[in-house]
Amino acid sequence: MSNKMKSYKELVTKYSASELAESYVFPNDLNKDQREEALETFREFRKKDSSKRTKESKLLLQLLQLRFWMEDYIQETEFKKNYDFSFFLKEYISRQEKKNKEFASEIDVDPSELSQIINKHRPPNEKFIIRLELHSNNNFPAISWFKLIEKEKTFQLMNDNQLRNSESKHVKSRLNFTF
Repeated sequence: MSNKMKSYKELVTKYSASELAESYVFPNDLNKDQREEALETFREFRKKDSSKRTKESKLLLQLLQLRFWMEDYIQETEFKKNYDFSFFLKEYISRQEKKNKEFASEIDVDPSELSQIINKHRPPNEKFIIRLELHSNNNFPAISWFKLIEKEKTFQLMNDNQLRNSESKHVKSRLNFTF
């Protein structure tokens, strides 16, 4: 038996899983070798735990992760071009390991319409957003999808100087004050 494996077994038998996790999360009193050993133990534990998961539980974890990611992004004040509606829709579909055509069929949308939405050639309508909510069994609420669109539109509105300049000529008078 290798020294590494022997020390792993000693750690596992000597410490509970929560003690090992705590030493990993709060490794203030460990030297470099001990930290590396604890990290390796944690990796082994995660690998072993991951291999026991069913396909359904893996999907659940991936979609839960996506939902938290989406909610966190919605709460952020900063707009990120890469994190738009189509990005999260693509993630939602791919994490289920589905082809776009299959997904389109599941929500009764023409595959070309889904493609146009994914490729940002057409905005999603309310029916599409409701179908996403229903497809996810309410795990991804329609309001969250809508907020993604709203965030993007807010950014566009606030930063479209060309539109502001072109519309400025249509305003004949303005208030004499600001607050």
